[in-house]
This record gives sequence, C-alpha cells and structure tokens, in this order.
Amino acid sequence: MTSSDHLLDLIQNTPEIDVLLRSSFGFDIHRKHYGEGLRLASGAPMEVIAGESAGGAYFLCAEQNGRRSVVYASSEGEGGLLADDLGEALEIIIGLEWHDCLTFSGGGDVEVMQVSARRLALSRDKYNPDIDNEAAQVAAALSLHIAPANDLVIRLHAAASKTEAGYVVIGEDCQEFGSLFGELVEPRHGGWR
Repeated sequence: MTSSDHLLDLIQNTPEIDVLLRSSFGFDIHRKHYGEGLRLASGAPMEVIAGESAGGAYFLCAEQNGRRSVVYASSEGEGGLLADDLGEALEIIIGLEWHDCLTFSGGGDVEVMQVSARRLALSRDKYNPDIDNEAAQVAAALSLHIAPANDLVIRLHAAASKTEAGYVVIGEDCQEFGSLFGELVEPRHGGWR
C-alpha cells in the first residue's frame, strides 16, 4: 500500500476527518464525478481521488520514485501540479487558501503569493475562527505537519511551476487547461474580504 492509499484509507475510515476535509478545506473524497475524461498531455495516467464544491478535482498521478504526484483541475479550465505527493498536497490544502493564493499570484510571482497568503489567512480566520484547530485535528489524525504559510507558499509555487514538465491537463475537448497561476494581485471591486 502506498502512502497515498494509506492516507485515503484513513480519511475514508475516520468520519470526523472526512467531514472536516470536506466542509472546511474543500477536499471531498466522495465527490469524484468531475474529472472523468480529463487526462495529462504526457499520456501518463491519473486517478480522481476527490473533488470540491466548485467543481474542481484532485488526481493522483502514476507512481514515480515511490511517490504519486497530485494534480488539481478546476471546473474553470485551470490545472496543474499541486504537490509531489498526497501528504504534501493535504498540508497545503489545510494550511493555506491555496487556490486563491494561486489566483492572486500576479502570474506566478512568489512574493505576490506571500502577500496574498497573509491577506487570505486573515479572511479565512474571520469566516472560520476555529480553522487552525480544525487543521491541527486533521494534521494529527493523518500524521501531517503544520508548516508556516510562507513555507507552504514556496512549496505550492515550486509545484505549480513544474506543471509544464508533464502535468498539463487536457480536457475532454482535447484543449489544454490554463495555468494555475492567475494574473491578479488582489481581488477586483472592493479588495480583500
């Protein structure tokens, strides 16, 4: 059993962690319908492992050097590498508003992402004051590390930057998905939440 299989089994068999991942972090192992028909441009296989309420999906890629990379594809047509394995992906998912951090990255500028991550953390804490406790609970149950946001941003940036090297997502219409890096540096019409 790979470490990814072990983590997915733990989530499946620990209902309170499954619920927290689904409700607070947008990682729902029961939502696998989106993503069918998507593939990697390299032709390498990928397996849908979870979805999120906005229609995006998380995929495990073929094993390389004992690890299975995680690719994310949004319902909006962006996709790419999220992390080198599921443990790292889950650390990013519970530790950052990662999708918005990429959206407000100024085209992939790590310094802009750091600023976005700080602003998004304030918003996340405002809307869910217990989010840090929930992240700690998930981390403890799955033997994950709680890393500082700055470190997670660096890891996320490094992974998303490697998308071109074999992790480009292709849709059912044979069109390439766009980059996970958005061009914006802050939200339009009213700034940060």
